[in-house]
Amino acid sequence: MAFSSGFSPHPKISYANAAPTGTASEAEYVEIAVVERVDPQTLATELDAALPPGLDVVEVVEVRSSDFADRLQASRWRIELPDVTVEQADEAMRALWSADSVEVQRRTKSGMRAIDVRAALLAGEVGRQTRPSQGSEANPGYAILQVVVRQVTPTVRPDDILAALRSVAGLSPAVPPQVTREAQGPLGADGVTIGDPLEQDRENRADEAASAGA
Repeated sequence: MAFSSGFSPHPKISYANAAPTGTASEAEYVEIAVVERVDPQTLATELDAALPPGLDVVEVVEVRSSDFADRLQASRWRIELPDVTVEQADEAMRALWSADSVEVQRRTKSGMRAIDVRAALLAGEVGRQTRPSQGSEANPGYAILQVVVRQVTPTVRPDDILAALRSVAGLSPAVPPQVTREAQGPLGADGVTIGDPLEQDRENRADEAASAGA
């Protein structure tokens, strides 16, 4: 791994748009600078072996440009609300969509900031998660929100979305939600679909390989 110069060298590693504390994620990206060219698959295997169970390296790709962070234009989140019914969540989401602007307050490094959640929200659907059957009791299930949020500054986080739903509809879950980032990357032409941020680097690598073999 490459290190910075100076009196206190630091490893050149950066987490692009890292997930907030307390959330799960299936789509995190980290950039690591190295001092010499290495085989991506070998590096992936060695990193994965060094990490604890549950932290899995899915793929390593050789970066061809310095704009990777700019490709992370949006995130798709899954927010499970174990004590909220589908009807309650659906009513709250409709209220959020109908608003032109919904601001929430969050403390940042520079103090309290007003964040417009509605402006960053690109898509939002309410789904149903069924519970394990308990005899003959009715099993209505509970609500799941799947939202797509544009990357802005400051970043709109899942807890900001819940704060916005509380503001516009009084939705205030007593049970902590289970939050998972399912994807992040460039926005598609429809302004909702999230693409693969590594695709550009794979294509460049394939072009190099084709040129070398020509």
